[in-house]
Amino acid sequence: MTYLVPFDGSALAEAALERATEFAALTDEEVVALVVIPLDERDFAVERGWIDEGERYDPDEIESALEAQIRAVAPDATFRCERPEDVSSVASITTDVVRTIRAVAQDVSAEIVFIGSENAGRVSTPVSSVGAPVSEDPRYDVHIVRHIDED
Repeated sequence: MTYLVPFDGSALAEAALERATEFAALTDEEVVALVVIPLDERDFAVERGWIDEGERYDPDEIESALEAQIRAVAPDATFRCERPEDVSSVASITTDVVRTIRAVAQDVSAEIVFIGSENAGRVSTPVSSVGAPVSEDPRYDVHIVRHIDED
């Protein structure tokens, strides 16, 4: 069994990774932390807080920074980074990211996808959220992390 955690560096994604790691320790399963970095999407990187407004967009640097963040939380997790190409001029970046998460979930035979999202599964979700569309796929269970553990 594999637990997949889409990871964007946010506090909720970190909480989801922590939760998946806790579950994996109890069940002796693998955790795959997935980073999706769309190609040539500087605005997406700024919106996610990966880079500052005036900073140069370098997907390799972003990947390294996110991998370091993952390793700090879950050193034994398998790290995977995908860089989806824009496959449709009408698809949004969010659609490309969701498509990538679903493809990786299938590729790794994920049993559970852990999503850190304040709004996944709600009736009204912002366009930038990947939580709701990822949670709609019936091929895997979904664990939605909506709160950060504050110790």
